[in-house]
Amino acid sequence: MSLDIVILAAGQGTRMRSALPKVLHPIAGQSMLAHVIDRARQLSPVGIHVVIGHGADMVRERLAADDLNFVLQSEQLGTGHAVAQALPALTAERVLILYGDVPLIETATLERLLKQVGAEQLGLLTVDLIDPTGYGRIVRDAAGVVKAIVEHKDATPEQRQICEGNTGILAVPGNRLGDWLGRLSNSNVQGEYYLTDVIAMAVADGLVVATEQPLDAMEVQGANDRIQLAELERHYQQRAARSLMVQGVTLRDPARFDLRGEVTVGRDVLIDLNVILEGRVVIEDGVQIGPNCVIKDSILRKGALVKANSHLDGAELGEGADCGPFARLRPGSVLGARAHVGNFVELKNAVLGEGAKAGHLSYLGDAEIGARSNIGAGTITCNYDGANKLKTVLGEDVFIGSNSALVAPVTLGDGTTTGAGSVITADVPAGTLAVGRAKQRNIDGWKRPVKIKQ
Repeated sequence: MSLDIVILAAGQGTRMRSALPKVLHPIAGQSMLAHVIDRARQLSPVGIHVVIGHGADMVRERLAADDLNFVLQSEQLGTGHAVAQALPALTAERVLILYGDVPLIETATLERLLKQVGAEQLGLLTVDLIDPTGYGRIVRDAAGVVKAIVEHKDATPEQRQICEGNTGILAVPGNRLGDWLGRLSNSNVQGEYYLTDVIAMAVADGLVVATEQPLDAMEVQGANDRIQLAELERHYQQRAARSLMVQGVTLRDPARFDLRGEVTVGRDVLIDLNVILEGRVVIEDGVQIGPNCVIKDSILRKGALVKANSHLDGAELGEGADCGPFARLRPGSVLGARAHVGNFVELKNAVLGEGAKAGHLSYLGDAEIGARSNIGAGTITCNYDGANKLKTVLGEDVFIGSNSALVAPVTLGDGTTTGAGSVITADVPAGTLAVGRAKQRNIDGWKRPVKIKQ
């Protein structure tokens, strides 16, 4: 059966105390609404309709995509009113209602809910809570059949004792929704058009209300303030940590690990404390990552080692390569097999061949460095002339003396050597020594300055 999905994302979120619309606040590096949209896409609907209101322009700009239909709710008059704004665009046999501030909902849960929908039946996602304060209560008859949902503010003292709460997530027959929405009333404490009133209408029309529940109550937890946002973040990270450990990753402390994107892992991977993975990261067998590292959009080949306090962004480490501690590899950085980058070395758009080394205190930008070459401490490539980025090319088995400056564009052939402290401004033929520094003078009888008394 065809499916339309409506995501309600028009709320202001005043308790966030933020200029940012509530649904744009992040969980694990992407907005809550983006998480919900990702789940919606996994269900392969014919349409995804996002109802926006507060901060509408910002939401549309941040999340615009060809498969999203943004619908404006200019006045926030309740959840039923919000869904009604999308009604003209709905054509599918089933309609699923989701919420932009409920980011941890699982695809499997939604698939189970959608199986409940038929011509004479709708699906309602409920949750059992120890403290259901604020939730609409699921009212059932003596036989356990759902009869209605009563909002917390409208509930009687007896109804407030019910622990089964409404999540708001609802799947209904598409051909029935328009009729129900057209019959909603705002005669309630809030003066709003409640989507939950659809349940009583469906029952009155003879439909069965079938319920499903999430396996984890946090799946349906929303975020109305920064405290709840932090709770969702921690739960997301705990879930991500468990998933990695199931795949064979050793996390030194699962509570001190953050995943803010997607990661693919091999076997026997070890990740130490306070590691953050962002974007798309590939980690192959036997990789070890030390504490306090940030790794973004990078590939770590088999047996690679990232030592403590290193930052990788758009980098690739070859088999057995290692970097750090305190290394920074910026986009375009590639270490060949068994290459080494040490402490306080920065690479940007630089490729080190197999076995090449830059041990410490160097900057290598827009460089191609051949196999087994050695870069001495304090070396820099002068790759920017104020307008253009220029390239430095080193052949194989090159030895760069400490404190050298390689002024691009420049090429050093295989087996060349530079003297320590040299400024290399011209190409160096293979197998030669290049020394580019002023001649030393020793001045006899020189007097060191003395401090003048005031």
